[in-house]
Amino acid sequence: MFLLDVPVSVAYDLVTGLADALSPVTGDLATVAAIVVFTAAVRLVLLPLAVAAARGERTRMRLMPELQALQKKHSRDPQRLRRETATLYEKEGATPLAGCLPMFAQLPFFFVMYRLFMSATVAGHQNILLSHTLLAAPLGQNWMSVLGAGLFSPASLVFLGLFALLAAVAWWSSRRVMAEGPMANVARLLPFGTVVTAAFVPLAAGIYLLTTTVWTAAERAVLHRRVIAPV
Repeated sequence: MFLLDVPVSVAYDLVTGLADALSPVTGDLATVAAIVVFTAAVRLVLLPLAVAAARGERTRMRLMPELQALQKKHSRDPQRLRRETATLYEKEGATPLAGCLPMFAQLPFFFVMYRLFMSATVAGHQNILLSHTLLAAPLGQNWMSVLGAGLFSPASLVFLGLFALLAAVAWWSSRRVMAEGPMANVARLLPFGTVVTAAFVPLAAGIYLLTTTVWTAAERAVLHRRVIAPV
């Protein structure tokens, strides 16, 4: 548990420090703005992984005809298909998991944000961030905990607005999934998992999710159209 408390303590200092710095400009939304800036900083650090993922995805699209030919040729021999597919990826210096690197790499940061707004104390001191809100919704509570006041209570409406924004970003992202075959439908549904997740995590973690998904959508648009030259 101590090893988990260290990054939570660091995140607490970063978020409170950012909130203090942003307060003259953002007022009561300083903590929300600090979470957004914190998330953007994380994604900026992970940008090299995103570039690698975009290159890997483009390589996979280029190899798609060969992959489909292998699937047809070895449809009755799954082990042979896996070996041949691995050989093809190795030959091209690619990996089918490259596109997942940014998502996996930021999971620890999301978990830290979750822990930060679930902890009553940080480093032995009261967690003052739990008293901060976005409009009428406490940043340390989840949607399920505010439903007691009614589905359309002020706090619940904040969450419903968050869900709507997450769903819009998920819809945009799902329409740009380039996967083909049996996993294509799964890949298109995955972005909507953020809406479900946001219902059960503190509002602060939901804001992290919204910020990072918007970043991902913009990042993919830039990397796939401008930064990574077409093959």
